[in-house]
Amino acid sequence: MYKLDVETDADWWEVEALYDTCFAPGRELLSSYRLRDGVPKVQDLCLIARDENGVLAAAIRFWPIRIGAGEHRALLLGPVAVHPTRQGEGLGGMLMTESMAEAVRLGWDRVMLVGDAPYYSRFGFEKLDRVQMPPPTNPDRVLGVALRPGAWDGVKGLVHKDD
Repeated sequence: MYKLDVETDADWWEVEALYDTCFAPGRELLSSYRLRDGVPKVQDLCLIARDENGVLAAAIRFWPIRIGAGEHRALLLGPVAVHPTRQGEGLGGMLMTESMAEAVRLGWDRVMLVGDAPYYSRFGFEKLDRVQMPPPTNPDRVLGVALRPGAWDGVKGLVHKDD
């Protein structure tokens, strides 16, 4: 049994250690990290899952971004990570489902990420042909989901920080 909570400042080091365990060295050099640098995360959507002993098993974070000339706000999902010893238990899916449901409740319209379409398509994510991440990003991995019908209609351009 796992307990979901909003990530707090006290969880930061433990969450970062989980990301270090799950992702390759140099992850901070990716374009998505540059969009997060110096921007506060959307705290209410950053969730962690702990087991019955309080051990961190999974985490997800979201960041505000803008697309195009700045009129289109969105959430940048990521990273989401599940400890290697806990993978296959549905924790990633649970974090995705719970956090995106909360994003709807908080009034967000759209979410995007850089990831594998076969995995994220089950959560409704599709390739965003008219949205560009800063280089170097493979355009086939730029995915989005509308939290409200038509939320991606007319949205195009380069993704940048939400200043």
